[in-house]
Amino acid sequence: MQIFKKFFLIPTIITLFSLIFIYFYNGYLALVSVAILMVLEITLSFDNAVVNAKVLEKMDEVWRKRFINWGIWVAVFGTRIVLPIFIVALVSGLSFLTIINLAIYDPSTYGLKLGEAHYSIGAFGGIFLLLVALKYFIDDTKEIHWIKIIETRLKKFSSIESIEIVFALLVLLGITFLVPIHASEIFVAGIIGIILFVLMQGITNSMGSNITKVGTSGFSLFIYLNILDSAFSLDGVIGAFAISSNLLVIGIGLGVGAYFVRSFTLMVVEHKTLNELRYLEHGAHFAVGGLGICMLFGLIFHIPEVVIGLVGLFFVGASYVSSKKSNN
Repeated sequence: MQIFKKFFLIPTIITLFSLIFIYFYNGYLALVSVAILMVLEITLSFDNAVVNAKVLEKMDEVWRKRFINWGIWVAVFGTRIVLPIFIVALVSGLSFLTIINLAIYDPSTYGLKLGEAHYSIGAFGGIFLLLVALKYFIDDTKEIHWIKIIETRLKKFSSIESIEIVFALLVLLGITFLVPIHASEIFVAGIIGIILFVLMQGITNSMGSNITKVGTSGFSLFIYLNILDSAFSLDGVIGAFAISSNLLVIGIGLGVGAYFVRSFTLMVVEHKTLNELRYLEHGAHFAVGGLGICMLFGLIFHIPEVVIGLVGLFFVGASYVSSKKSNN
C-alpha cells in the first residue's frame, strides 16, 4: 500500500479523471479506445522502463523528479503529438501548419500521412534502439551473462572500437537494398538515429566523468532518456491510429500509459530492483534489440503490434523468472 501511494496513486487518479473526461466529451467508444491505448502503451513499454531505470540510477533525486514531472509533458506533447507532426511535415514536404490543421480537423488524412512516414520513423527508431542494445552487450566490463551463448560472443567484439556503429550501418545498408523504392528516406533517417546516439553517448560520458558538472550531467541524461522514449514510442503512435484517429484520444491514452511506466521506472530505481533481479536488465536490452529489429523488418513486411509487444514481454518475463531462480 505504501508503494502504491508513493508511486501509483497520482497516476491512478489521473487515469480515472481522464476516463471520466473522455467519456463525457466523446462518449463510450472514445472511452474504450483510451483504455486500450493505455494498456497498449504500458504493455509495450516494460522494457523501456527497465532500461530507463539503469540511466536514472546515475541521476540525483532532483533530476529523477524532473524526469517524472517535466518529462511526462515532453512524452505526451513532444513525442506523441508534436514530433510525429514534424516528421510528417518533413517527409511530405507540406508546411508544419498544414499538418497541424490536418491533425486537428482531418485526423483520418493525418493518419494516412503519418503512415506514409513509416519508413523514416521505423529506420530512425529501429537503428537507435539496435544501437542501445548492442552498446549494452558489446562491453568488455560486463561480467554477468544471461543468455551466455549470445552475450559472451558479443562481448568478444568489444576490443574493436565502435563496432556497434559498424553493425548498425551494415543492417541499415541491407535494409536499403531490400527496400530500394524508399532507400533514400530510410538511409537518411537511420543516419540521423546513429548521429543522435553517438552525440548523446558522447555528451553523457563526458559530463558523467566530471563530478563538478552534476547538473549538466543530469540534463544530458534527461535529454537522452527522452530521445530513447521517442525511439520506443514513435512506431506505437502509428499503430495507435489503427485504434482511433482522434488526436485527443491518442494523446490521453498513450500519455496516461506513459505516466504509469515512468512511475514504475522510479519505483524500480528507488527499490534497487535491478540489483535484486540480476538478469532483468539483460532481458530488457534483449527486448530493446528485438523491438529495434522488428521496426527495421517492419520496413520490409508488416509486423502486428501485438507481436512486437509479445517479444518485449517474453524477454522481460523470462529474465524475471531466471533472476528469481538464480536468487533462490
